[in-house]
Amino acid sequence: RSGRSAALRARMEERLLGARFRYLNQQLYTGSSRDAARLFRADPAAFHLYHRGFERQVQRGPERPVQRIVRYLRRRPASLVVADFGCGDCTLAASVKNQVHCFDLVPLSPRVTVCDMAEVPLAAESVDVAVFCLALMGTNLQEILGEANRVLKLGGTLMVAEVASRFEDTPAFLRAMTQMGFRTVSK
Repeated sequence: RSGRSAALRARMEERLLGARFRYLNQQLYTGSSRDAARLFRADPAAFHLYHRGFERQVQRGPERPVQRIVRYLRRRPASLVVADFGCGDCTLAASVKNQVHCFDLVPLSPRVTVCDMAEVPLAAESVDVAVFCLALMGTNLQEILGEANRVLKLGGTLMVAEVASRFEDTPAFLRAMTQMGFRTVSK
């Protein structure tokens, strides 16, 4: 009997985690990056819970998008400087030889610089590659992408890996990126 109750409890805990993840995910997509920073400053445990749910979600997919970015960077010179916006546990930085600046709202790794993605502590035109891997969140996307544009060197590369459902109108998003000065190389 205790085995069945333990299994029931585990299923209930899993459902609660899933519900809390969905709630936090909704908060991140419907608020600004400043709102997200305030949320996780007030409740750092929520960030850890969010990332547990996030990991469960990406494990269900056919491929972890960060691995595609890792493969891309491994084919490029290791001298390229990378900024990882919304780096999570710094998987990208741990997987490549490049210098990677890791930014997120809560430090899941000692490598993380805690900040709002709309205001990263980097000099203008100081990185070769800016990455948003399942991390393009918030209602102030223009400001966040503008920050990536600010830190990118002329001719630098912006890499966005995101679920298609994130955008109501992907062609409109790509047009907006063009208006910000980016050129689509591949989609």
